[in-house]
Parts: sequence; structure tokens; C-alpha cells
Amino acid sequence: MSKNNLKERQQKLQELVHSFCHEKLDQDYSQLCEKLISKMGRKRDVPFKHGQLNIWAAAVVHAIGSINFLFDKSFEPYASVSDINNFFGTSGSTVSQKSKKIKDMFRMGYYDSEFSTGMMNQSNPLNNMVMVDGFIVPLDSIPEEYQQMVKEARAQGRDIEFRMDR
Repeated sequence: MSKNNLKERQQKLQELVHSFCHEKLDQDYSQLCEKLISKMGRKRDVPFKHGQLNIWAAAVVHAIGSINFLFDKSFEPYASVSDINNFFGTSGSTVSQKSKKIKDMFRMGYYDSEFSTGMMNQSNPLNNMVMVDGFIVPLDSIPEEYQQMVKEARAQGRDIEFRMDR
């Protein structure tokens, strides 16, 4: 497949996902799905090179949604797996298989710093923890100057841990 054809497929995939996110979800999900599709498009073996784009679109939404509790009614926005499959006209088992393939490919999981929604990043229970000498401790248990270092590092997308010399 030529690069132009691949870019065209990627654009169509983006459009499908954007239409679902616009109708059922929000801008945060739309941006995360776009980011995931772009990252998939940069792989040596582009996953959506073959297969039906509606299945890939559903799988992208499913992958992002599954790590952000999209299927939990207590979270907003909420959509069920059936909502995704009905919108894209897909089968649940096929979509979940492709979704798993995507999540494995990018090692996606709960509270994934790259693919979590803003709300999930804010509610991450590990935000208030830091590693000191190999132990996870509450951030507020270390001196204020170190707390500030942790906050600055995390604001830059990095993490930090401390070793205390004895």
C-alpha cells in the first residue's frame, strides 16, 4: 500500500472516530483517539493497513475507553460497548480482540499517563505518592523542597524518585 493510500485510510479512520466522539463522548476522548491513531500510523507495520476501518475505529474508541472507565456508569462521559458497536456496525468480539491488540501494542493500562483523560490523570491515586529508597510513600511525608521537585518534574511529564544516602 502506498504512503498516500495509507494516509487516506488514516484520515478516514480519524473521521469515523471523531464523529463518534462528537456525538457520544467529548473533546478529550477525541484528542486521545486522534493521538492513538497517529501513533498507530507511525508503526513500521501499520495495524489499520488491512481490515475494515469501522472495526478499527470501534477498537480505537474501545481501547481508549477501557482504560478510562468509559463503560462504568458512574463516570462521565459514559458509553457502553453496545453503543460503540451499534454506532460503527461492528461485532463485540472482533472489536475487543482488536482493542486488546492495540492496548498490548502500546502497553496501555489504567492511569496511563499518555492515554488517560484529564479527569483520570487528576484522579490518579499515585499522584500523591513518591518513591523513596524503593518504597512508595505519601508525597506530603517528604520535606517541602522535595515535594516541589516532584511537582515540577511531573509538570514536565517526568517522574522522580529519591535515594537517601545513609
